[in-house]
Amino acid sequence: MNPLIKFFRTKIYTAVFLLCVILLIGVVGYKFLSGYSWIDALYMTVITMTTVGFSEVVPLDTESKIFTIFLILGSVVIVGYALSVITEYILSKNDVEELKHKKMQKLIDSFKGHIVICGYGRNGKQAARKLMAYKKQFVVVDKNKEMEERLQMDDVPYVIGNANEDEVLVSAGIDRAACFISALPNDADNLFVVLSTRQLNSKINIISRASNESSYKKLKFAGANNVILPDKIGGDHMASLVVVPGLMEFIDNLAIVGKSNINIEEVAVEKLYNSKKARTIKDLDLRKKTGCTVIGYKDSQGEYTVNPEAEMKLEPNSKIIVLGRPEQIEKLNSKFDIEIEDQ
Repeated sequence: MNPLIKFFRTKIYTAVFLLCVILLIGVVGYKFLSGYSWIDALYMTVITMTTVGFSEVVPLDTESKIFTIFLILGSVVIVGYALSVITEYILSKNDVEELKHKKMQKLIDSFKGHIVICGYGRNGKQAARKLMAYKKQFVVVDKNKEMEERLQMDDVPYVIGNANEDEVLVSAGIDRAACFISALPNDADNLFVVLSTRQLNSKINIISRASNESSYKKLKFAGANNVILPDKIGGDHMASLVVVPGLMEFIDNLAIVGKSNINIEEVAVEKLYNSKKARTIKDLDLRKKTGCTVIGYKDSQGEYTVNPEAEMKLEPNSKIIVLGRPEQIEKLNSKFDIEIEDQ
């Protein structure tokens, strides 16, 4: 719970408790000092506490008057305290929201090399879910204020605002981000956001969604490194389920189902050993150490090799792609700092 909300809640509980105590004291006092009925005693206590100035039910004797004086003094203090607490709480509700946003912005400001997702629709949510599975830092930008509650429930760092505005992208840390995913439903909006992002960060990797094939070249020209056509991919996938159903089911099973079911991992060779001397896939012996199988290799020039040979040397700034069960992938990640012994 937010500390400020917890603080005000404690003060409100205290104020309500004190009001109940003074009300009880007044009712009991009038009942036994003045001989009032319970209803008359409650009536006298309420009009005394609120200082409305109504006349007494019956004339008060000396003891009852002295009791009333102290009840008025006590009521003024307690009721005044209660009103001030309630007023302060109402006026501070906006401050609580502001504190939440400041805390969120402070978290985002600490990110570096993170991913910015523009749009939290179907594609944006799917991207966020996968990034969470891989424990990647990311920020969601969405202009829909009603989406804020959903983002909070999903425990996702976010910025509410229109991504067409540079200030909103800067708030998301676009200048420090490594990748930008534009998942807006409108191609024109994606085009404008891609242009703005490329202008703010010339080195960022931009991935954009497109609804129409005619937008593909425009988005690439605007600065997108990759353009994804979800409808085209969906159609190809459905056709593949007819042509090679067994293969597609296997590929589908490689996808993430939960938050930790990662079957494929891309690993930089620098994370596998600390030596500058080139190693081979055989030297790594990942199959024996982790159970993972090397199924691909990406060299420093970005060229891929499928099912590389065991004797292939791993050059600096290259990556390997491994396949394994979730527990094997986790074991591989835990061995990043293990150094391979010299042969």
